[in-house]
Amino acid sequence: MNTLKEDANRCLMCKNPKCQQKCPIDTPIPEIIELFKNNELDRAGELLFNNNPLSLICSIVCPHESQCQGNCIKGIKGQPVEFHEIEKYISKNFLNNIEFKQNKILDHRVAIVGSGPAGITIAFLLAMKGYKITLFDNNPKIGGVLRYGIPEFRLAKDILDKILGKLIQLGVKIRPNTLIGPVITIDKLFEDGYKAIFIGTGVWNPKTLNIKGETLGNVHYAIDYLRDPDVYDLGKKVCVIGAGNVAMDAARTAKRNGVAEVTILYRKGFEEMTATKLEIEEAKEDGIMFELFKAPLEILDEGVRYIETKKVVNENGSVSIDQLTGTENIFECDSVIIAVSQSPKNNIVANNRGFETNKHGLLVTDNAGHTSRAGVFASGDVVTGARTVVEAVNHAKIVANSIDAFCKNSK
Repeated sequence: MNTLKEDANRCLMCKNPKCQQKCPIDTPIPEIIELFKNNELDRAGELLFNNNPLSLICSIVCPHESQCQGNCIKGIKGQPVEFHEIEKYISKNFLNNIEFKQNKILDHRVAIVGSGPAGITIAFLLAMKGYKITLFDNNPKIGGVLRYGIPEFRLAKDILDKILGKLIQLGVKIRPNTLIGPVITIDKLFEDGYKAIFIGTGVWNPKTLNIKGETLGNVHYAIDYLRDPDVYDLGKKVCVIGAGNVAMDAARTAKRNGVAEVTILYRKGFEEMTATKLEIEEAKEDGIMFELFKAPLEILDEGVRYIETKKVVNENGSVSIDQLTGTENIFECDSVIIAVSQSPKNNIVANNRGFETNKHGLLVTDNAGHTSRAGVFASGDVVTGARTVVEAVNHAKIVANSIDAFCKNSK
């Protein structure tokens, strides 16, 4: 607490705070810091929650280096103010102490399909307005990617359990282990009296490399591995193909689960990696090794056949990654984990009429979250593809208002 106060006192309280401007959800950072300095923790916590119901989670998993912390003026010549640590303290205190209550109950019933960041956000916002909310999820517990895609060492699952308790206080009904689409259809939900339906089912189908050998027994997809890593026997040496945050999470999880040697194989360099700098540095600290400028060609029983690459700056200034003829080799390993993004499952689209999707299988919506089917809304990764948690929450706030307006204007 004292250390956080010292950091808060370093804040320059800028009139045009770049930290806030670079926050995707426009967190009122100077106002929060001022309240914190004045020991008004309850007001600060309420302000954070009303702006972002997943403030505590975002304080932990956001890429702060490119958002608030990375744009703090104090960081130009010294150490930036670590607002996310202040936010975490305030938000944790708020969730531990607040007792929610649904003060009014409306006649309208809303179904929320998927309990990831977008679904949880909309459940909070609409339940607080008085809507009867049922939250459906295909998994045993709520959280979506927060629970089944982010390792425990990055995001403690008891936070999600705490959030579940708060949703229940607001009257939200939870339907776990329930797949919407083939059996419980969209038509059935409407027949049972739901005025509006929200789809926030995320992206759970792993994208493939489209190379030979991906069906072999020593190959796994990162999104599947992270869901339940304890059931996998990976051997002593693992190769992770990919360089995003999911790849780093899979590599670090494998290392922490007893794999002796874990290596990231990537066809570009460190500067092109989509993982945050913090994730990369923490992976290095965990003992993860890197084999760069190597493009996988085929997966074999004994490992990955690859070809070396190099970065080339073309005459027009564009950059390409070229393969180097004659440099093929085999990276030997016991198991391979593929982490090259995800796409949505089609349980709803394939079994229900009226939904428009794009070429990537993502649901098509307008800016307010309306799908091509009346009364059905969507947001989060199932619309945008894999994005950050805070981006999902930010757009979910817009969609919650759209659902509210739709229900109020419906007969």
